[in-house]
Amino acid sequence: MSRMKRVAGLDPRAGFKAGGRDCGTSVPQGLLKAARKSGQLNLSGRNLSEVPQCVWRINVDIPEEANQNLSFGATERWWEQTDLTKLIISNNKLQSLTDDLRLLPALTVLDIHDNQLTSLPSAIRELANLQKLNISHNKLKILPEEITNLRNLKCLYLQHNELICISEGFEQLSSLEDLDLSNNRLTTVPASFSSLSSLVRLNLSSNQLKSLPAEINRMKRLKHLDCNSNLLETIPPELAAMESLELLYLRRNKLRFLPEFPSCSLLKELHVGENQIEMLEAEHLKHLNSILVLDLRDNKLKSVPDEIILLHSLERLDLSNNDISSLPYSLGNLHLKFLALEGNPLRTIRREIINKGTQEVLKYLQSKIKDDGPSQRDSATETAMTLPSESRVNIHAIITLKMLDYSDKQATLIPDEVFDAVKSNIITSVNFSKNQICEIPKRMVELKETVSDVNLSFNKLSSISLELCMLQKLTFLDLRNNFLNSLPEEMELLVRLQTINLSFNRFKMLPEVLYRIFTLETILISNNQVGSVDPQKMKMMENLTTLDLQNNDLLQIPPELGNCVNLRTLLLDGNPFRVPRAAILMKGTAAILEYLRDRIPT
Repeated sequence: MSRMKRVAGLDPRAGFKAGGRDCGTSVPQGLLKAARKSGQLNLSGRNLSEVPQCVWRINVDIPEEANQNLSFGATERWWEQTDLTKLIISNNKLQSLTDDLRLLPALTVLDIHDNQLTSLPSAIRELANLQKLNISHNKLKILPEEITNLRNLKCLYLQHNELICISEGFEQLSSLEDLDLSNNRLTTVPASFSSLSSLVRLNLSSNQLKSLPAEINRMKRLKHLDCNSNLLETIPPELAAMESLELLYLRRNKLRFLPEFPSCSLLKELHVGENQIEMLEAEHLKHLNSILVLDLRDNKLKSVPDEIILLHSLERLDLSNNDISSLPYSLGNLHLKFLALEGNPLRTIRREIINKGTQEVLKYLQSKIKDDGPSQRDSATETAMTLPSESRVNIHAIITLKMLDYSDKQATLIPDEVFDAVKSNIITSVNFSKNQICEIPKRMVELKETVSDVNLSFNKLSSISLELCMLQKLTFLDLRNNFLNSLPEEMELLVRLQTINLSFNRFKMLPEVLYRIFTLETILISNNQVGSVDPQKMKMMENLTTLDLQNNDLLQIPPELGNCVNLRTLLLDGNPFRVPRAAILMKGTAAILEYLRDRIPT
């Protein structure tokens, strides 16, 4: 906003006070001068016990240099310079702020963390443009009701204070996306809290909560919920119906039961370590289609169900310090990067194998599957009910897990006996990974009415046949580590597909057909040779939240990609582009998208 709009009459200094007073040496004039140009002022770590008047009045006072020289060059026309939009006064010794705060109505960012504030001035209600407020690491016991007037606030950081309750009307902060209330003294979360419908990240860790409101499931956009280090004994079943949830932290509570997660198909990380959970059952696992990290350490588990094999995407599993005496051998078929088992009374795996690390344990478990599985040669009798090759098929998985599993056989084709073994059973998952197959088995189409999850990774596929495109209930498709360089246009018939993994193939561009599968939420296409993406078409993919383009051949990132505001995870490392630089990439997806948007030509 131009300062000239506030100037009265012809005198360019009319209506303004002389500046520079009340600043002493605590705020150098050069810093104020730079702030008038940039709209940003950083006074962190200056040992301030109060905010100097010249800071509050930076928008209304004449700068000191104007009193010395009334002939201004283009760069010195202070009345045209920028109002303060960003004020950082963190890491000082401030015990209070004055109502002069209202003199900075253009502020979008106010950072006052690490001070000694016990309250906030009521004038904070007048910062109508405020989008980010950081008051963490202070001594606040209550929040002023006026804070609920900040309707444009997107990020509110209140961690490490002394809050005992949440203000009435807090739910009016309708734009809030990121809220951190960790390390306070909260004992309850009001049900009205659930009206924060824009909230994406909520941190309630290290409080004294004994329960969560059932209404929490109204937060339809919540992706990250942290309730670590509380006193929770149960979780409301409604929480397990939150479709948007991706990260859930419940460590260090008093949980005795793990909730089922019937709707949490996007959940990537579940942390329930350091509780008192005694049982892990199939119902707890079967819906966790996207889970990457499962932390169950320091509980009272006695066993792990065979259904653990359903967690195809699982990369990290922590079972340390439980009461587990044996593991299902099927665990060896998971592609785990990390498996922690120490502190269990395991009798089936020798200590020396465990000490060698994850891959050795998995190899051992895989070897036991082969050793224990009946084969044609050692079957004493063969009844008319058993096909000669059926012994190679995991009948237990077909009947109890609804899974057709013929993985890690190094087979060049899937034998008919595998499909014959299905008989009248319903199959929802197919795992033919880690073989040598060069084309999609034609009999896959027999499963089109029921199958939702197909894993064909680690094979030698160079093309996708139409049989796969007919699996119209498919939601999850894993094609990583093949020889693919294109996808057929008919794949747009997969109208329920949510996740596709194309990593480690030979794609030189993002397949066009993917832009037309509007149900897609996750595209993983790292470690290919992708040289371009179409940001205009990608913007139309309103459900897309995760895009992994790491280790490709992108020479530039189109700025328009910043308009894909639904993206929550955008991974770009390992490409040859120069901008955005690594420092921006490290700040995460929101920072990358903002950076790109700022570079869209106007």
